[in-house]
Amino acid sequence: METVVSGIRSTGKLHLGNYYGAIQNFIKMQHEYNCYFFIADLHSLTTHPTPSDLYGNVKQVLIEYLAAGIDPEQATIYVQSDVPEVAELYLYLNMNAYLGELERATSFKDKVRANPDNVNAGLLTYPVLMAADILIHKATKVPVGKDQEQHLEMARTFGNRFNRLYNHEYFPEPYAFSYGDKLVKIPGLDGKGKMGKSEGEGNAVYLSDSPEVIRKKVMKAVTDGGPTTENQEKPAEIQNLFDLMKVVSTPDTLQHFDGLYNQCQIRYGDFKKQLAEDMIIATSPIREKINDIANDQPYLRQVARFGAAKARESASKTIREIREIIGFRNF
Repeated sequence: METVVSGIRSTGKLHLGNYYGAIQNFIKMQHEYNCYFFIADLHSLTTHPTPSDLYGNVKQVLIEYLAAGIDPEQATIYVQSDVPEVAELYLYLNMNAYLGELERATSFKDKVRANPDNVNAGLLTYPVLMAADILIHKATKVPVGKDQEQHLEMARTFGNRFNRLYNHEYFPEPYAFSYGDKLVKIPGLDGKGKMGKSEGEGNAVYLSDSPEVIRKKVMKAVTDGGPTTENQEKPAEIQNLFDLMKVVSTPDTLQHFDGLYNQCQIRYGDFKKQLAEDMIIATSPIREKINDIANDQPYLRQVARFGAAKARESASKTIREIREIIGFRNF
């Protein structure tokens, strides 16, 4: 059975982009593949080196993974820092990762421009840690978004380089994987790109948001003055809202408002009210489960410990073999 590895950063709550862009695939994969889903608390330190509530953030993500449908009996769910072998492999891979290739990473250059006063070594070597997360379990399939495809290419590079340098075909090549025809991208409410916490609080609708909060966020979404000619192309901020409606609403609802737009009869207030109510309906079952699981501390502790043990069983085997290939010996 092929192995799948993927993770979500531990910087807080999951949003619709996570749910429809990743977790829906996770739910399907867990029944067909050997899946490792981790909460990336080590990764979060690259941009938030002094988090105010790292434990709370990790706990919230674990709760929402479970509420969204990830089954700890089917998949291995674990916290990244609970598996120290990941950090050890990260060290070994860093020895053969070159400064030039790390500096050319698109995400690194973007982060440097956005946060010039927080350019740390962890940020530079982020792709190496991501590679360690994948290679530690010798995964061949990695469900990632478009923005992570370059990092996945680098993971293949680091794995192949290790194989070549030590003359040992050890690491398989991991590739992007999705059940759809293409990797899914869920737009944000601001019309500027994908949904994500890093894009601003008002950009994302979280799975735990109350109906009142969802309504307020959607009603504040950016729109324009409306179409002026029939069947005109939608601007980005309007297309984003229609793309969201395509995800959470019925086909008839989407067709209705698309027709109104094409006929220059759309009222954005009515459109956004409908979108908000459909988002509330879509997230309601998950929101109820989040509340139930959050109050069951023994269950959360059991899931975390069980997941860490399963992940370490796989990771420790890799590290033992890697140390032998490199040449480490105990006296």
